[in-house]
Amino acid sequence: MKILVINSGSSSIKFKLISMRQRDVLAGGLLERIGIKGSCLTFQSGDSRTRVERPVKNHEEGIKLIIEHLTHPQLGVLTDRREIFAVGHRVVHAGEKFQRTVLIDDRVMQALRECIPLAPLHNPPNITGIESCRRILPEVPNAAVFDTAFHQTMPPEAYIYPIPYEYYEQHRIRRYGFHGTSHHYVARQAALKFGKPLSALNIITCHLGNGSSITAVEKGRSVDTSMGFTPLEGLMMGTRCGDIDPAIPLYIMRNQGIGVEEMDRILNKRSGLQGVSQLSSDMRDVHTRADEGDEQARLALSILVHRIRKYLGAYTAVMNGADIVVFTAGIGENDTDLRERVLERLDCLGIRLDRERNASVKGEFGIISASGSAVTVMVIPTNEELEIAEQTLRVVSPHSSQ
Repeated sequence: MKILVINSGSSSIKFKLISMRQRDVLAGGLLERIGIKGSCLTFQSGDSRTRVERPVKNHEEGIKLIIEHLTHPQLGVLTDRREIFAVGHRVVHAGEKFQRTVLIDDRVMQALRECIPLAPLHNPPNITGIESCRRILPEVPNAAVFDTAFHQTMPPEAYIYPIPYEYYEQHRIRRYGFHGTSHHYVARQAALKFGKPLSALNIITCHLGNGSSITAVEKGRSVDTSMGFTPLEGLMMGTRCGDIDPAIPLYIMRNQGIGVEEMDRILNKRSGLQGVSQLSSDMRDVHTRADEGDEQARLALSILVHRIRKYLGAYTAVMNGADIVVFTAGIGENDTDLRERVLERLDCLGIRLDRERNASVKGEFGIISASGSAVTVMVIPTNEELEIAEQTLRVVSPHSSQ
């Protein structure tokens, strides 16, 4: 069985075709600049990589172009589009409507539209991608896999904000959390590597990239997570501020005479690593400048380290102990220096780092804690596309006649 995984952005479509028999990626790529001059498809299958520049007016044309390449006589990996067993879609926000992956029908589509106010930048292109696939492949079932679903197991004390309760009742303002597909995937992989059921373990998963979040996974259930009503809350990120005093934006707006839109841009696009370093949102650039003695770059790294450590301590307390800590995503998997700085003084949490092991693990699975450490620390590469395919297979198979 072959599952096509689709991640639709406002002007792009990321995709992978996965064979579920061996969990192999048969093909994948990225279509960029949809509806913009210079539309370009990068298509890869095996060692073959093809770049095609062709005008693509909308997502429906984009999906057709992708399928055209998947079934291409020379470049493709399918003889017929009917070989696609199902399509799994990444959807950012489900609000409180869905706690797990669902088979898409008209009722689900209406619910996704109702969630647009919660994710106005992400849900509309997600919906457009789904609608395009349903029209182009009417015989193929589609599934929605939500970034927020894994965190729907949080208890009220973790997701309710201490503001007037009517804002939750009337507008559903609460902590939702994001990166759920990644957190779920690496938690399951950690349990497999550890040799115990996920339901028997307390795991802290650290998804560290340009966008970052940390989750407390207690006995297989998300019980707290650092991102909140939006992906702005939590850790310092590439360009996002993370946790700050909520009075700060009000103070800046009053004193600088700026409006809501500009303040939103400052918090989401001009803060974080970029804002503090006054250099870049890319960790590699910040590291380079810090090594050269740049004090702003050093400060930015120190703030990030400090905040990660705070969450590790907090979530250890929330779960009354942790068995495993996982580092994943671009920074978590590859930044050995950051991991060392985060973990070097956490003996009080039962964490003992093996520096040599840590230095040798980059972009691959590895245990980086010392022998005898009470808490096992792992690096696990995330694979959100495979997790989406796995969840899609689970919901589609009971309804399939194939």
